[in-house]
Amino acid sequence: MKRKVKRFFQKWREVFKEHKILFFVDLFFIVGVLVVAVSQFFNENYYDVFLCFITFIMFLIPPMVSRHSKVYLPDALQIIIVIFIFSAQILGEIREYYLYYSFWDTALHTVNGFLCGVIGFAVVNLLHNNDRFFISLSPLFMAMFGFCFSITIGVFWEFIEFSMDVIFHTDMQKDVFLDSVSSILLNPEGTNDAVTVKVSEMVLNGGEYTFGGYIDIGLIDTMKDLFVDFFGALLSGIIGYFYAKDESKNRIFGELMPRVKDKFHKRKGKFE
Repeated sequence: MKRKVKRFFQKWREVFKEHKILFFVDLFFIVGVLVVAVSQFFNENYYDVFLCFITFIMFLIPPMVSRHSKVYLPDALQIIIVIFIFSAQILGEIREYYLYYSFWDTALHTVNGFLCGVIGFAVVNLLHNNDRFFISLSPLFMAMFGFCFSITIGVFWEFIEFSMDVIFHTDMQKDVFLDSVSSILLNPEGTNDAVTVKVSEMVLNGGEYTFGGYIDIGLIDTMKDLFVDFFGALLSGIIGYFYAKDESKNRIFGELMPRVKDKFHKRKGKFE
C-alpha cells in the first residue's frame, strides 16, 4: 500500500515538473469555478451551479484525453481551451458578459472558429505523419479540411441554439432591435419586390413598446456568429497551410498541434 501511494505521488510530481504552467492555470480556473459555484448556491441559483459542474467536467476532458489516449495535447492548446470554456460558461453565461459587452460573443465565436480549425487540421496532420498509413496529403487539402471542419462545427452549434430556443424557449440566439423591415409581404401590389418600412414602435398583446424598432428573433445573431466562425476558420486554415509546407517556419502554430505519443521522446522533462 505504501509503495502504491509513493508511486502515485511520484507520478504526480513528474507531471507537475513537466507541466508547471498548465498546472497553475488549471488550478486558478478550477478555484474560480468553485468560488462561483458556492456563491451561486447560497444565492439559490441552482441552474448556475449546474453550469459550474458542467464547466468543471469540460475542464477535465483535455487532460484526460492527453493522458489516457495515444494523442498528446500540447500545454498551450489545453490552456487556450480552458480559458475559452471559462470565458464562455462562467463569464459569458453566469456573469452575463454576453449582455454587458457586445463584443464578448463575437470574440468567443472567432476563437472557437480558430480552435476548431486547429483541431480539424490536427486530425489530418496526425494521419499525414503516421507511419501506419500510406497517406501523403497536400498542404492545401489539410488546410481546407481544417477550415471545413470548423465551419461544420459552427453550423451544428447554431442548430443547437435554434433547437434550444424553439423547444425550451431560451434565448441562445440573442435577439436585437431593428429600426426597419424589408419584405415582399409588405408590398401592397403582391409582387416579388421587397418594401422597406421604418419601425419606431410595436404592439405586443395590446401593449405598446417604443424600443425604436422591432425584435429580430435571432437571424442577425446567427449570421454574425457564422461570419466570425468563418473568419476564425479561415485564419487557422491559412496558418495551417504554411505550417504544412514548412513546419520549422511556424513554430507557434506547431505548439498547438496534437501529436501521436510514440512520436515523442522525453528530453529535459518536455515532450518534443
